[in-house]
Amino acid sequence: MMSLVWLLLTILYWIAGSVLALMIAYLLLLTVAAFFARRVTPVRDQPTTRFAIMIPAHNEERLLPDLLANLNQLDYPRELYSIHVVADNCTDRTAAVATAHGAHVYERFDQTLRGKGYALEWLLQQIWQRNEPHDAIVILDADSVVSTNFLRVMDARLARGERVIQAYYTVRQPEGAWSAGIRAVALIVLHYLRPLGRMALGGSTGLKGNGMVFAAEIVRRHRWTASLTEDIEYHMALILAGERAMFAPDAVVWAEMPDSLRAAQSQNERWERGRMEMVRNYVPQLLREGIRRRSFLLIDAAIEQLIPPFSVVTGASILIALGAGALRDPAALALAGFILGGQIAYILSGLILVRAPWPIYRSLLFTPFFIVWKLWLYARLALGIKPRDWIRTARNRP
Repeated sequence: MMSLVWLLLTILYWIAGSVLALMIAYLLLLTVAAFFARRVTPVRDQPTTRFAIMIPAHNEERLLPDLLANLNQLDYPRELYSIHVVADNCTDRTAAVATAHGAHVYERFDQTLRGKGYALEWLLQQIWQRNEPHDAIVILDADSVVSTNFLRVMDARLARGERVIQAYYTVRQPEGAWSAGIRAVALIVLHYLRPLGRMALGGSTGLKGNGMVFAAEIVRRHRWTASLTEDIEYHMALILAGERAMFAPDAVVWAEMPDSLRAAQSQNERWERGRMEMVRNYVPQLLREGIRRRSFLLIDAAIEQLIPPFSVVTGASILIALGAGALRDPAALALAGFILGGQIAYILSGLILVRAPWPIYRSLLFTPFFIVWKLWLYARLALGIKPRDWIRTARNRP
């Protein structure tokens, strides 16, 4: 009986280890490609693109001024961009603050259709009704700031024919709490390294919800969605329609992140629940169409959704290593060594590419705590403990 149980555990180990090894191999492929990707966008001396910047804001009177002041200081002709803020179901002075900073302000009150997706869809309609000329739409979260070259980089990319562009979306002040540092590591590999690799291989970078730019005809032709992860769903619709999201690594958007795991819980649960929905709704179609069209872009998009988050892959790598130690099989140890070594190379490569400061490296020491918290979060989602309503993420500043 014991030998049968041991055999079953061994088979399970090799199945799990092989699947994980394939994931790591794919991440290493993207890692190698990232080092060969172009990271600088040649800008134009005389930009011509007219931008409409959209900012959804729900009770953001404290953080929104930073973004509006930042946008008014961009290295771009001021007459070529306008700023539009939707004060969505606000109970504070968000609208008044936005008006004081010179933005076009639209107040929306709808307790049934709540959330960022609905607010963006409604704001688009208001902008179109104004008949204000624009060539491209920019979407920024209210708790963000952008690099001064942001619009110049986007202007140059639109001028050379790109129609959907994602900026490098990262953590503002990652040197603070260790949880912010861990999240910075996760976003570095997810929002920088992997998009760079995809650009080199001919894939689509994906949309990250913040720092997104669309040619005007794109948002008119493809209606914005209002799902839990409206950015991912919109990206799925675009690539199935033949569009490709391009990555602009030198246009940066820094966003405020919760400085504790407790404060980040609702945001992460919303993201992961939405990602699970996208896997169910789109991965089979992406794989089917990708194989039929022989399209790396579609197959890669499916693989991206199937690869678990950074913390889950790291936790699984550690379990595989422990399993190899129990089996005492040289082949199992070699497999575990590849998985762990590949994971380390993947993470360190991302940090090297962005020239991460030392405190971010130091935050890796807290990875075990983050893994436990993430697995607990997944358990809650599996048990259906969390309600499906949209909940505003807690901010660091009071």
